[in-house]
Amino acid sequence: MYLYSANFWTALIDSRGIFFEAAQMTLALTAVSILIAIFIGLLFAFMKISKIKPLEWLANIYIYVVRGTPLIVQIFVFYYGLTEIWMISGFWSVALGLAFHNGAYIAEIFRGAIQSIGKGQTEAGRSLGMSGNLTMRRVILPQAFRRALPPLGNQFIIGLKDSSLAAFIGVSEIFAVATTQGANTFDYMTWLLVSAVWYLILVFLLTLVVSAIEKKMAVSD
Repeated sequence: MYLYSANFWTALIDSRGIFFEAAQMTLALTAVSILIAIFIGLLFAFMKISKIKPLEWLANIYIYVVRGTPLIVQIFVFYYGLTEIWMISGFWSVALGLAFHNGAYIAEIFRGAIQSIGKGQTEAGRSLGMSGNLTMRRVILPQAFRRALPPLGNQFIIGLKDSSLAAFIGVSEIFAVATTQGANTFDYMTWLLVSAVWYLILVFLLTLVVSAIEKKMAVSD
């Protein structure tokens, strides 16, 4: 068993420095892409529930394209497509590719959460003299975000793991470091298991953050 091998534990301990740097890159990719994806998701969620048909169609096409094509293809399109227009780093190519991908799923999460809020909430806001936009901002969205948080947390974790695809365009995140070490030592399995440990740690920390936010919002309710 590899987990009981002395090589595994030695590799895990001795490589903590380079994997810590790689973990920072993984977290940076995840954070930047998710922040952008949240804005994309909100925009397309509003477009999808809009009464303006062209906006709804555009949102449906975007979501269909993201769901129907592999993420690695989307990342490569961003990388090779954007570099033909202007110089852009591998980091930003992957971050934008991940944001483009996650934005579609976040759009559906927000759409479902917004539409799950009863119409009585909108009527209550309007009865207090709020405009439609103000009612959405102060009444509907806060409640929708609370309902969306659990699936959003799952999407954030998926985004973190999907950042491993950055290795294919030379970004030194966890998976890239693991495969490089495997090639240098001809022991891929040990280094893949080391990378798995680091991903488990990051997922655990992200889960704690999401759980803390959920508890804080539950208390505020």
